[in-house]
Amino acid sequence: MSLLVVAEIQQGAIREASYELLAFAARIGGEVSSLVIGDAALASEFAKRGGGSTWSASDAALANYNVDGYAAAILAAVEASGADTVLISNTPVGWDVAPRVAAALDAGFVSDAFDVQDGRYRRRVFNGKLDAWVRSSAAKTVVSVQPGALPAIDNQNEGGGEVKELALELPKLRARFLETRESDAGGVDLSQADVIVSGGRGVGDPEKFPEVIQPLAEALGGAMGASRPVVDAGWLPHEYQVGSSGQVVTPKLYIAIGISGAIQHLVGMKGSNYIIAINKDPDAPIFEVAQLGVVGDLFEIVPALTSAVTAARG
Repeated sequence: MSLLVVAEIQQGAIREASYELLAFAARIGGEVSSLVIGDAALASEFAKRGGGSTWSASDAALANYNVDGYAAAILAAVEASGADTVLISNTPVGWDVAPRVAAALDAGFVSDAFDVQDGRYRRRVFNGKLDAWVRSSAAKTVVSVQPGALPAIDNQNEGGGEVKELALELPKLRARFLETRESDAGGVDLSQADVIVSGGRGVGDPEKFPEVIQPLAEALGGAMGASRPVVDAGWLPHEYQVGSSGQVVTPKLYIAIGISGAIQHLVGMKGSNYIIAINKDPDAPIFEVAQLGVVGDLFEIVPALTSAVTAARG
């Protein structure tokens, strides 16, 4: 089997989820080659960390994401490498380009996979209520892989893999990059946080997040997250959402505050190493996945906890 890993650049660096793709490729088995679009220097870095024979598509028109250009580069890399399986991170970029590449290749398409065994890919269906094992019967397969599905590979190789410039004729691009604007979330990537403190609808109103939730997250050196109802209500931007329709996270510590535990939220955080739930409802489903549950008033418990953590850390 021949695999092509498509690396993604975010804010001038290879996205950590791209190194997770290398771990996913290792689990599949076979010859691995990679594609880095937009920066030849980063292609060399990716090759040294397990990317194998790495193609670089460094055309100036690809310095910023463009779906037509990216799709053309991936298709050219598939042809050059002879890959029969293409791995792309299930990020906003992956959501956009992966189906187009699959359609152009007449390939099987498996979206948001988080495990693979014996040629079968595991993904969640029915909003996380069930897991499905999927096998592609097509000659080629495009797989988008859930960030956080596997730990990123750390295969530093002094020699590194070979880096080659991809021969590429870009089509006429139907859109052009204008500018990047920072969201209010400031580019939150919860998938890389070791500690996450999330608030839900039980927090009561948006002002309570900077007053109650964020101070605990900062005291622990972690990041703040939220449940879907919080985001749907406009209290926080979508970047903060944990769940099947937000970010899937696997931190060392996850604290769920005022979150009842709807299935779509549990799907996004139940892989955390240690889960603490704080909720006034003793029957809240969140307690079913928590290692430690605290039943009580979050407005009494959380500030006291924040004070204790701050004091303990000096």
